[in-house]
Amino acid sequence: MSYFTQLFNLMVEVMLPLMLLVAVGGLWPRFFPDTPVEAARSLLNRMVMYLFLPCILFSVASTTPISGELLSVPLLVGIGSLVSGAILYVVMYLTPVGRGLPDTTRAILVVGGMFGNTFNIGVPVLMFFFGRDATRYAVFNDMLMTMPLVWSIGVWICTRLGAHGKSDQPAVWRIMLSMPPIWAFILGTASQQLGLTYAPLTAATWFIGQATIPVTLFVLGMTIPWRNLTPRPEIMSAALVKLVATPLIVWLAATVLYAPVGEAQYAAVVEATTPAMVTTLLLADRFRLDAKAAALLIGWTTILFWVTLPVIMALGMIR
Repeated sequence: MSYFTQLFNLMVEVMLPLMLLVAVGGLWPRFFPDTPVEAARSLLNRMVMYLFLPCILFSVASTTPISGELLSVPLLVGIGSLVSGAILYVVMYLTPVGRGLPDTTRAILVVGGMFGNTFNIGVPVLMFFFGRDATRYAVFNDMLMTMPLVWSIGVWICTRLGAHGKSDQPAVWRIMLSMPPIWAFILGTASQQLGLTYAPLTAATWFIGQATIPVTLFVLGMTIPWRNLTPRPEIMSAALVKLVATPLIVWLAATVLYAPVGEAQYAAVVEATTPAMVTTLLLADRFRLDAKAAALLIGWTTILFWVTLPVIMALGMIR
């Protein structure tokens, strides 16, 4: 299949539905002005957190054997996140780009540029390249890399570099163990390892979990500040690191650590290409950081993702 044929298919199969879901979320309050936007976002986020996401995590984990190849995905994406965080720290704290910015802005841009929307955006792209079973790469990456690093290093950056200790740092493990997705993943993994997987249950939870991505992307559309997407230098710099530097770092790490590079390693590059995670805005609100900058970063990286992904493909870093 030629590059342009593959790109056209990607645009129709993946980009089109994703863009429509985000666009509908953005336009919904305009066509239905009586919609209580904040209440709707809160309700839908809770449905995802307490029902849809746990179901799909359980379904995938309960049918996925753990292997070294699978674990290479969180390892490589973790390397990309940490190195990108170091680059962003230099950019925001030691160069003219971040000069004069409040620490509340600089800190949230460092965190936002480190971690991508690897499930809700990553899964459709992974499925396009590698089939439905590729969902496992996003699941294990989120559970073994993103969540632990966000709630440890990410929280440290928010509280120490952004709020300077003015916000109480939460007990990381207490927060993580209170999240239903964590327990769903643990139960699913345990059932697979113990040979207790029950096919009708995994099918049922998969069916319910299919709502995760459409609902989350709809909420993402309601979250992006469409009327205020100002291309500020610090926002665009963080977006460039997230969308270009991170996948390049992951690809380079994959070529050094794994020879030849296989499906799992290419999947890690796909995960690294994804735009900033929506949780960035939640962290900004939780630790009283610059929520406007967080929303702008999410918005710009989501828009620019449709440009940078084809470039990454053209460079042969995704196959």
